[in-house]
Parts: sequence; C-alpha cells; structure tokens
Amino acid sequence: MDFLTIIQIADSGLRLATPLLFACLAGLFSERAGIFDIGLEGKILVSAFMSAAVAAVTGSVWLGLLCGVFASISFSAVHGIASITFRGNQLISGVALNFLASGITVLAAQAWFSQGGRTPPLMGEGRFMPIELPFALGRSDAEAAGVPLRVLIDQANPIQQVYSEFISGHTILVYVALLMVPLSWFVLFRTRFGLRLRAVGENPAAVDTAGVSVIKLRYASMAIAGTLCGLSGVYLATGLGAGFIKEMSAGRGYIALAALIFAKWKPVPALGATFLFGLLEAIANRYQNIDLGGFVIPVQFMQALPYILTVVILAGFVGSAIAPKAGGQPYVKER
Repeated sequence: MDFLTIIQIADSGLRLATPLLFACLAGLFSERAGIFDIGLEGKILVSAFMSAAVAAVTGSVWLGLLCGVFASISFSAVHGIASITFRGNQLISGVALNFLASGITVLAAQAWFSQGGRTPPLMGEGRFMPIELPFALGRSDAEAAGVPLRVLIDQANPIQQVYSEFISGHTILVYVALLMVPLSWFVLFRTRFGLRLRAVGENPAAVDTAGVSVIKLRYASMAIAGTLCGLSGVYLATGLGAGFIKEMSAGRGYIALAALIFAKWKPVPALGATFLFGLLEAIANRYQNIDLGGFVIPVQFMQALPYILTVVILAGFVGSAIAPKAGGQPYVKER
C-alpha cells in the first residue's frame, strides 16, 4: 500500500465520518444536559428524506438543507416534550421516534414520488458539490499538463498529495462539521451557557437553586442537537449521496452514540472516534476481501466492522466512561 492509497482511504474515511461527527456532537449537547437521545437515528433519517425531497422538487440544495434541519428540530422538540415537559422515559421516547421515522419516510417518499420509497436522483444545484481549495491540484491543472488528474496527483510531492486529495475536494458540510468540533468545545467549556448546560446534566437542582431554568436549558440542548442531527441527515442525502433511499441512515445514530461513549462526552475525542468508524467503513468499501497469508477475510465481515466495533465499545467502555450524573433522569422541581 503506497502513500497515496493511504491518503485516499483517509479521504474516504473523513467523508464517511462526517454524518457520524454531526450526530455525535448532537448527542454530546443533549446528554451533557441530561437528556439521553436514542432518537438520533430517527432525526438523521427524517432529515435526509426531507432535504432530498425538497431539493428534488425545488432544485435547491439550500432549501433542502433548511427543510431537513427543520424536520430534525421538530423531532427533537417532540422528544423534548415527551421527556422534559411530561417527564417520560427518554429511551422509550427516542426509540419511538426511530420507529416513526423509519416508517413515515418510506410512506411519504412513496406517496410523493412513487419510486419505491426513494426520491429522484439529485443533480446540479440539487446537491452539494465538492469545493476545490486554492492551490490544490484540479481538473484545470490536469488539462494544462495533458494528463489525467489521478496521474497528476500521483506524480505530485507528498504535501501536495495530502492537500489536494485529503484536505481539498470536500463539500461545505464536511468543513462545517470539522469547524463544529472546536466551536462545540468553546461553547461547552468556555462560555456561561456551556457551564450551565453541563451543570444541568450533573446537578439540575443546584442550577435551579441558582435561579436558572433547567427546562429552558434542556430545551436549548435539544434544539442544538436537532440542528446538528439535521445537518447529518442533509449531508447524508445531498452531500455523501445523491438522494434518499430507505433506511439510508444504516444505524449511524447508534454508532454515533457508541462513539460518544468512546470519546467520554468530549468534542475533540469525538472527532477521533467518528473518524475511526469512518476509516473502518472506508477500508471495508475499498477492500472487499483481504487475503492474510491464504486466509481470506469475507466481505460480510469487512462490512460489519463498524457495527462490531460499536458492540465492543459499548461492552468494554460503557463501564469506564462516566456519563453525566443526571443523565436520563427527568427533573422534578422541589416545592
């Protein structure tokens, strides 16, 4: 395996990690406020459908983005009403939303487009296109050199290969996801809002005693989580893919929760954890069968690697990772 191949796998891993990173950060905000959000999967799915459907009808990916994020925030609001206002079981509420999203997206897609529960393929302004950064090798450079772009990149020096193949050439949502990591860290650990949000997840009674509304903070966390989950679904349908298909979230909400536990509810480790999952999926996509000295690893095992790692993380790290103390517990104001 040469250096360029490693860079290409890392590039694919970053693309595949982006929806996981958005969802992981969404879970980070909600769980830091004491709300366990099993419904990440459903929010991703409903956002992916709505963004792809609106983009297919209007031809505008930005309208699709707005509608996808709105759909995710709506699901987040339902989860908030059930678990915050009515103090229902947060896990049951999240699972119910996942089932609802799984059924309603296919039903709506079939009723809207009559294409077997999927949306029409997105093209042109209907999807996010890769952005070529300044000084990166592109098609114009390849045409000027008279060689294919892959050949031009293969002949470039390692620094130019990393910049052109790994850093450049992503859609805008990939860069937004990366930007959200330091932004989330700053909001959570360097602002008054973040301090209060973390305090709500640890000791909501103390926050309430200080005259700060626990309910408002938890709803704010759900709004942030809904927005980030919405971006995850939008990227999945209009950036990574080119339309909506049935169950296209493929367990990414659950994988994001496992990555969140692995990262111990911190933004920067969340980036590393989701990138690890993305790399495993990229390797599985690139190498369908791996020969280890005569023993061939079957393609089914390679495709299952991200899910196997999810189970391993949940089995091995859930005990050592300390969750917010008030997580999953509805707050009842003392009289």
